[in-house]
Amino acid sequence: MAVETKEYRAEAKFQRVSPQKVRLVLDLIKGRGVQEALETAAFTKKRIAPVIHKLLTSAVDNAKYVAGEQGIDLDVDNLYVKLALANDGPRMKRIRPAPMGRAFRYQRRLTHIVLSVAEREAAQGLVTKVEETKTAPKATKAKAEAPKAAKATKTKAEDSTAAPKATKKKAAKQA
Repeated sequence: MAVETKEYRAEAKFQRVSPQKVRLVLDLIKGRGVQEALETAAFTKKRIAPVIHKLLTSAVDNAKYVAGEQGIDLDVDNLYVKLALANDGPRMKRIRPAPMGRAFRYQRRLTHIVLSVAEREAAQGLVTKVEETKTAPKATKAKAEAPKAAKATKTKAEDSTAAPKATKKKAAKQA
């Protein structure tokens, strides 16, 4: 039976920035530990980064509060960013004046940001196992040269089929 990990969410709705720009910052913090994600958001030079930092702090505070209310033993240092989404919000239609009395339409995009943090599964001991990958043994020169030698030597059957074709071409040229 799999043990369910509890997720703690925080949402920021109707942010005045396009979802594409938000995803640039969210991709930096997705899957990282909370402390590392907070540092990354704090030092990212994007206009939305402080909002994401505040949202991540809110998600951690939500986790602390809910764990305290439900009596769950929560290790804040073991939290990581499980889900980071930037969904489209409503679009504001605007009009920009254009030459010769015309007007161009454009859209101001809004974003709904969803952050979810969860606790990582703790390792059973302090020592973690590192699995070694088995690599294929390197081919020796003899094995590498064997196919080349087979290609270089032709059988008598191959030589006999090649010779008549050459003689037919010569005969056609002579005639």
